[in-house]
Amino acid sequence: MKDNRMAIVMAILMITFIGFGIIIPVMPEIIHAVDPNGAEIHTGLMLALYSAVGFIMSPLWGRWSDRIGRRPILLVGLVGFSVSFLLFGLAGESLLLMYLSRAMGGLFSGAVASVIVAYVADITPPEKRTKGMGLVGMSIGLGFTFGPGFGGLLSDVSNETPFFTAAVLSFITFLFAVVKLKESLEPHQRKAGTGKKVSRWKAFQGPLKYLYVLAFFVTFTLAGMEATLQFFGMNRFDVTPRQVGLLFFVVGIVGALVQGGFVRRKIKKGEEPRYIALGLVLSAGGFFLLLFAHSLSWTILSLVVFGIGNALIRPCVTSLITQKTQVGQGAASGLSSAMDSLGRVAGPLLGSMLFTVEMGLPYLLGGILCMLALLLVMRFRQLDSVDSDEQQLAARQ
Repeated sequence: MKDNRMAIVMAILMITFIGFGIIIPVMPEIIHAVDPNGAEIHTGLMLALYSAVGFIMSPLWGRWSDRIGRRPILLVGLVGFSVSFLLFGLAGESLLLMYLSRAMGGLFSGAVASVIVAYVADITPPEKRTKGMGLVGMSIGLGFTFGPGFGGLLSDVSNETPFFTAAVLSFITFLFAVVKLKESLEPHQRKAGTGKKVSRWKAFQGPLKYLYVLAFFVTFTLAGMEATLQFFGMNRFDVTPRQVGLLFFVVGIVGALVQGGFVRRKIKKGEEPRYIALGLVLSAGGFFLLLFAHSLSWTILSLVVFGIGNALIRPCVTSLITQKTQVGQGAASGLSSAMDSLGRVAGPLLGSMLFTVEMGLPYLLGGILCMLALLLVMRFRQLDSVDSDEQQLAARQ
């Protein structure tokens, strides 16, 4: 990996996602204080709105980064995040401003998430791509590890304090990126990307379409759990914001260790599908365990099992997509981020609705879908093997 760009990317991701994580323990509490009867639905709608805007914008940010470079898009995204957090903190009892804040966050999410993945793909060769994506996952995991813990502590000051802190952290990250982050896409590479427009769905073809669908289902199940977990804990064992921070701290540590240790060191090119399948089985097990949680310790155990599985899946799927895409890395990463956003649109909406029927339904559905997703991995391996054989045959002729 060239110079220190990977270390700089990891620092940017970790600080950014600390800002994300800080608001997790308090956002449902703020919404519940404004509208106690509709808190679950408003939370689900806000999460869905954030992701719906991200679904629309992520491929555009990715495509623009193919043309003008990764750095300017990342800088715009970081400033946008800062403003969105500030707006929520100032919203008071205005649900309208809260929704507007979430829409702004979604608008700029792809400018960070999808473009960072493209940036890492630019600076890592294919044989080290899974290692690079493991480091990306570890950085995000560390952010989510420390963020909710800080958010739980800051909630002792006020429920708005974590949002103001997230705004400051995002702006500090922007300043750090201005000074330290170098462009990863050379001018001649950008010029090559401007020859013709690439539809976001151009990348959605061949074996890769099964990976994109898999990415959707993984995020869909995760988002359904995230949207309802705090309310689940409030119903089952009177969970507090500080305990929610502890939950995510433990899970984040586990995920960071798996992605930064095992994925980075042990998974070699070509082994990704095997570990994706293992991750799906573990994720399903975590969901099923959660159905029986009536205490903080059992919930932590369930989420640790789930977190190990999720930490195996995500970097492996992302690595395969960037290795095998036939379009620009920005377009491919933009579509991947869009599928992630689509899962975060549908997941909170369906999860919240199912939760109002029976609180365990989101987790039962999540476990079942993880097991069914094994069929997507099998189909990808079949078609990818056929493609590889055809390429070898064409090379011999």
